[in-house]
Amino acid sequence: MHDGLDIARVGSLVGDPARANMLMALMDGGALTASELALEAGVGLPTASSHLSRLMDGGLLRLASQGRHRYYSLSGPRVAAMLESIMGVASSVGPQRARPGPRDADMREARLCYDHLAGEHAVAMLEGFLSRDILSESGEAIVLGPAGPAFFAGFGIDTAALAGRRRPVCRSCLDWSVRRSHLAGSLGAAILDHIFAEKWARRQAGSRAVRFTPPGRQAFEKLLLPPR
Repeated sequence: MHDGLDIARVGSLVGDPARANMLMALMDGGALTASELALEAGVGLPTASSHLSRLMDGGLLRLASQGRHRYYSLSGPRVAAMLESIMGVASSVGPQRARPGPRDADMREARLCYDHLAGEHAVAMLEGFLSRDILSESGEAIVLGPAGPAFFAGFGIDTAALAGRRRPVCRSCLDWSVRRSHLAGSLGAAILDHIFAEKWARRQAGSRAVRFTPPGRQAFEKLLLPPR
């Protein structure tokens, strides 16, 4: 018997269609009740409860109680990153299409990946940061570049404070739709918080898609993307 990480156990949890639909419904970093997740999975409540129990036991979900309600959410950003990567693999090995990723143009352009930005805008943002030494590549890892701390301080983001947390400041996340990496980690989350706080963009109701306003798109491109 192989003595190592139990990949098969995690794979079996994600591999069930009903559980996969539940996990995908939580990819925006939000929380849903068992009844809501049952609807997402297309199963009855007793069956949903059984699936949720397995996902909880497997460490993929966490549970919070508020009054009489119990809310399920992904246990952390690593679970979201795993799901995003699986979607990319599924897209590449499944029926071939001219373009990978979601058919919805808004989802391709910008969407939530747990608590950070994904999609074409997010990939362009990371590549812009790397081209200007705001971020740097260290082997396969992404780290703050020489220009990083001062640049992000201009957005009110204290990278030193982020470094004091348990979560990595920078982490690459393979983007499902673009097949290149976007920025995750505490810095990716802080940037998305800034985008929403400045009202550059808003989440599209009932979707993970993020829509930029025309002024917000201009501000985003001017400050976060490389000069053209």
